[in-house]
Amino acid sequence: MTPPLEAVLFDLDGTLLDTAPDFIAVLRALMTEHQIESGLSDLQIRSHVSHGSGALVSLGFDIDTGDQRFEPLREQFLELYAARLSESTRLFPGIEALLVNIEQQNIPWGIITNKPERYATPLLDDLNLLARTHTLICPEHVSNAKPDPESLLLACSQINCNPRNAVYIGDHRRDIEAGNRAEMETIAVLYGYIDSNDPPHTWGADTSVEDVAALTDWIGQRIAT
Repeated sequence: MTPPLEAVLFDLDGTLLDTAPDFIAVLRALMTEHQIESGLSDLQIRSHVSHGSGALVSLGFDIDTGDQRFEPLREQFLELYAARLSESTRLFPGIEALLVNIEQQNIPWGIITNKPERYATPLLDDLNLLARTHTLICPEHVSNAKPDPESLLLACSQINCNPRNAVYIGDHRRDIEAGNRAEMETIAVLYGYIDSNDPPHTWGADTSVEDVAALTDWIGQRIAT
């Protein structure tokens, strides 16, 4: 028999929240300030969001981490981002209804992210999500961030659930690896910020879903078992 679902745990960027519009705007503003012209499309930038600020700076300025310009540009990028955390960021369509359904079933949900706490906490507060989530685990809360399973196991400890009875949902290989190593069920969301060079079918997820509707159906069926 399938064990009861005790917790639903989400990655943040590209899974729960569509943060890409703000990241795209910040990168373009930074490039304009430094008079960098580029033919980068929004889709190209979007696919790099889950890789973090460093990857976006590298993409926009065509430099690597060893370039002397890299760290000052990354710091400037983060300053600009902090000023507009929730300007255009929203829950993906359908996620609010999914969260309400999970809450109505008295199943705790939480967030495990590699986004630093100084951005994640005010962003979730701005969107009225901070008080609703049962746990928020950021890199500062653990010794080893994803793909290490430490943050996922900490979340389960805080919620007081068996990791084997929890599901972790994400849009990046590291999410699925972390979930698998924590012995959770794992779902890859294909609507997220997918890198075309890292196809999701190679990640080893238990399930993949094309959209939030399919994710909602999966969780609904799992709750009903």
